Amino acid sequence: MDDIILKKLQSDIGYHFNEVGLLKLALTHRSMGSQHNERLEFLGDSILSYSVSNKLYKNFSQLDEGDMSRVRASLVNGKNLAKLGKNFEIGNNLIMGPGELKSGGYKRESILADAVEAIIGAIYLDSDILTVNDVILNWLKHDFEKIDQNNVMKDPKTQLQELLQSKKMKLPNYEVVEIIGKAHNQKFKVRCLVKDLSLDVFATGTSRRKAEQASALKILEILQYDIKN
Repeated sequence: MDDIILKKLQSDIGYHFNEVGLLKLALTHRSMGSQHNERLEFLGDSILSYSVSNKLYKNFSQLDEGDMSRVRASLVNGKNLAKLGKNFEIGNNLIMGPGELKSGGYKRESILADAVEAIIGAIYLDSDILTVNDVILNWLKHDFEKIDQNNVMKDPKTQLQELLQSKKMKLPNYEVVEIIGKAHNQKFKVRCLVKDLSLDVFATGTSRRKAEQASALKILEILQYDIKN
């Protein structure tokens, strides 16, 4: 890998490695053989969760446990991490086998998200927890700034209902389509249909209420993505 390309990537992510080999390993897909980034990805995933959780706990006192869990999920999910990966042009720097390259793996969101987590793990090993925490919070700075504590405290069903009402649209229709498992260990599969937007999603949960909330959240995520794009 070209040194100039590596220097640009380090400048983009806001961290310059003492041991550049760690960055190269973080960019190496499993299609290259036994030396790949999956262990770094595992480490980075845990560090990312800690960093975001700590920030939410310290700076967003109005949020309860459920609110913090929902916000954290929105910040560390694959789509958001892949967006970071695209911003850093990580796809152009991935080290992959010929087959994976041909199939367009360098563009795949899941692979980009995994590489971002691996880079977090690599930064931690190259420095310390305080340094990697600062890097992560800088990456997510604008995401944190957009958090509306008053709105987050409303559950997804309420948020979706208020959004549709503000646009003078019909309320969503929730329907249990399947109940899986025995009485003491059931999972509910729920369908959420928003006719006016032609949106139809399914989600599961350990109760009907949780499944409905999960399906409403899916609709909200689709709508937010459409609005942003």
